[in-house]
Amino acid sequence: MLNYLLTPLVKYFGFLRIFNYISFRAAGAAVSALLLTFVFAPAIIRRLRKMKLHQVIREGTPDSHQEKKTTPTMGGLIILLATFIPTLLWAKLSNRYVVIALFSMLWMGIIGFLDDYLKLKQRLLGRRDNTGLVEKYKLAGQLTLGLVLGYSLWQFPISTLPGASTTLPFYKYLLIVPASAGFAWVYVLFVTFVITGATNAVNITDGLDGLAAGLTAIAILTFALFAYVIGRYDASQYLQLFYLRGAGELTVFCAAIMGACIGFLWYNTHPAQVFMGDTGSLALGGALGAVAILLKSEFLLVLIGGVFVAEMTSVIIQRVVFKYRRKRHGLEYAQKNRVFRRAPLHHHFEVGGWDEAQVVVRFWILGILCAFLALSTIKLR
Repeated sequence: MLNYLLTPLVKYFGFLRIFNYISFRAAGAAVSALLLTFVFAPAIIRRLRKMKLHQVIREGTPDSHQEKKTTPTMGGLIILLATFIPTLLWAKLSNRYVVIALFSMLWMGIIGFLDDYLKLKQRLLGRRDNTGLVEKYKLAGQLTLGLVLGYSLWQFPISTLPGASTTLPFYKYLLIVPASAGFAWVYVLFVTFVITGATNAVNITDGLDGLAAGLTAIAILTFALFAYVIGRYDASQYLQLFYLRGAGELTVFCAAIMGACIGFLWYNTHPAQVFMGDTGSLALGGALGAVAILLKSEFLLVLIGGVFVAEMTSVIIQRVVFKYRRKRHGLEYAQKNRVFRRAPLHHHFEVGGWDEAQVVVRFWILGILCAFLALSTIKLR
């Protein structure tokens, strides 16, 4: 918005030309998001406490987490506000990349909000099964976004490349186009899988103070760098990457999310004053998935979000093996012979003796290593 308001004034004030630069606007979005969390967070946290919107502790979490029952949740509202306002201010709102990314984040944020609200309402009514939004309805919302996004990109490409296409890390100028072989529907299902997987992975990772917010800040900053390079013709040609005209604006969106996550950490670091809840985790997962899809870097998401993938995989392995052993050897055997002490993976290390802060910081370090690995694909191809 600021770009449209100030650009006409460049002929009178030459220094306003700086608002044409994505790098400057991305920095502005990040700083604005960080400052807005400091503005919104205290009031929102007080309101959540007054409404007694406390965290619902998941079954199977370590006993040390029981003290968190009085910590307010739904803090994802802080992240959403601190992301949307700076993006609307600093990004070009006519850019379809930004519009789609914002829509995806908002869609998943609404689903997360409904889930949090129903969980808290059920708890206040004295129900023991605080399941929140019925699992099939939550999944239906995720699948709907994926199907709509995949079909829209297929039928209405937003770049010179085929809409139904993707790339592979470590390979230069390799474009996979299922539509060329008559399998465009595979791309739609693929996009749906990426969106659903990303949202659930971030949601599962959100189990310790600051873990999901910190990892998301690392991952989205990495995507911001890729968006900037892919959106510049000169840089993409030099690095032998596919050029996506207009994709550079995603840098502003990613920078806003990073600033919002870092600001949220001020209140979410151990011991947390507020939790993001599904409102935040699903929204952040939807944003990560959408950015990866828009940049045609879905497989790169596996590298950048390596910790998220490990967390999700640990849950899948735990459930599959437990069900198999229960069916073959009985319940008692299955309970005594689990693959992980507890799932997701962060609880496995907690039960093993790691302090919560140790788990979080060490997982952040692993997230940084994953980001470096992903960035290395720019040259190692």
